[in-house]
Amino acid sequence: MGRLAALAAVVLWGLSFVATKRALLELSPLTLIFIRFALGALVLHLILWLRRKPVGAPRAELPALALMGFIGVFVHQMLQVYGLSLTTAVRTGWLVGLIPIWSAILGAVFLGERFGGRRILGLAAGVAGAILVITRGEVAWGAFALPARRGDLLILASTFNWAVYSIIGRNTLRRLGSGRATATAMLFGWAMIVPFFLDERLELAPLQAVSLPTMIAVLFLGVGCSGLAYLCWYAALDRLPISEVAAFLYLEPLVTLAAAATLLHEPIAATTIAGGMLALAGVALVQQAEGRDRTVRAATGAGAD
Repeated sequence: MGRLAALAAVVLWGLSFVATKRALLELSPLTLIFIRFALGALVLHLILWLRRKPVGAPRAELPALALMGFIGVFVHQMLQVYGLSLTTAVRTGWLVGLIPIWSAILGAVFLGERFGGRRILGLAAGVAGAILVITRGEVAWGAFALPARRGDLLILASTFNWAVYSIIGRNTLRRLGSGRATATAMLFGWAMIVPFFLDERLELAPLQAVSLPTMIAVLFLGVGCSGLAYLCWYAALDRLPISEVAAFLYLEPLVTLAAAATLLHEPIAATTIAGGMLALAGVALVQQAEGRDRTVRAATGAGAD
C-alpha cells in the first residue's frame, strides 16, 4: 500500500508540469496559481474533516505555518509557473530532480549533517547535468540569454527554494502532523496570492470561455497535484522508510518526459536527456551517501533524537 501511494504521488507530480503548460495556454500564471491552491487547500481541509483530524493550528504555530506558506506556495509557485511559461515541461521535470541535492547541502550547512566524499561527487554531477539541460550543450554565457534559458533558471531557483521549505518546515510538520501543517500552510500561501490576483484585475468571468481540456488541467492540478498527491506522499512516509519513498522521485522526470512528448508533442533533445540522466546520477550518489550514514548512526546509536 505504501509503495502504491508513493507511486501515485510521483505520477501526479510528474504530470503536473504538463497540466500546467496546458493551462497556461489560456490562463495567466496568477490566475492558475490562485485557482489551483484554492482547490488544493479546500481538498486538504475537507480530507482532514472527513478523517476527523484537527483542522487549523494553535496560535503559537501560525508564524511558522505562514512562513511555510510564503516559501512553499507563494514563492515556489511564482518561480515554477512563470518558469514553465518560458520553458518546456521536459526540462522542468529533469531540473526538479535536483531537489535532494540542495536538501543535502542545506542539511550540512544548517543541521550539521555530513557532506563529503560521495556527496561532493553527486553535487558536481548534479550541477553539470543542470548546466547541460539549461544550455543544451552550448556552454557559454550567451546560452543563458534566451527566454527559454531564463525559464530554466527560474525552475532551478524553485528547486532550491523547495529544499529551503523542506528544511524550514521540518519541525513544524513533526509537531502538527503532515496533513494538518500542509493544509494550513497552503491556505496561508493562497491568501498571500489573493492581493496580487486582485491587483491584476483579473475576473473569473473569462473562465467560462476556457476550453474543456484547460478546465480539466486546472482541476487536476488543484484536486490531484495540490491535494491528493500530498496525501499519498505522506501516507507512504508513514508506512515506508524515507529512503525507499525518496527513491520513487527518480521516476518523476520520466513521467514528465513521456507525458510531455505524448500530450504536448514537445521536442526532446539528446542533450536534455543526457543532462537529466547526469543530474539523476548525482542525486543517486547523494542519497546513497545519506542512506549509508543513517545505517552507521543506527548501528552506533549516534544521531538519535
